[in-house]
Amino acid sequence: MAIAIKTLDINWQCSSTWKKASYNTSWCLMGCAIGDMGTILYFQVTGIDWPVIWIMSLAILNGLLTSIMLETIILCRQMRPALAFKTAIGMSLVSMIAMELAMNVTDVFLTGGAILTWWVVPIMLVAGFITPLPYNYWRLKVLGRACH
Repeated sequence: MAIAIKTLDINWQCSSTWKKASYNTSWCLMGCAIGDMGTILYFQVTGIDWPVIWIMSLAILNGLLTSIMLETIILCRQMRPALAFKTAIGMSLVSMIAMELAMNVTDVFLTGGAILTWWVVPIMLVAGFITPLPYNYWRLKVLGRACH
């Protein structure tokens, strides 16, 4: 109940919170994009004939794993590795899943499959950034929680 009341009163115009949420989202995007696009590129280059849904599922899984690894490494500068890992998973999982889905749906919608082209990559990255950004802002503003 307290969270619901806080959510109604949230100030969506706080530039410092948007800046911090954007910073956090950028790190998450970098980690997700490495695993996700790396997987798609691997299948594209090798010509392995898997169904698009399998490639995208593996790309999402790898994106989640690389994002968690990158965020854990970043957080290890501030805390013990076990706590850094727990924080990376606990703070970002919803954001990472939303980001991964947005990037992959964008790719399939625009290219018809698991295909990286020079013009689709920036669009995928923008979709992956914008989709979880309001959630990350909300987590910072209402719950006071961030990864970095």
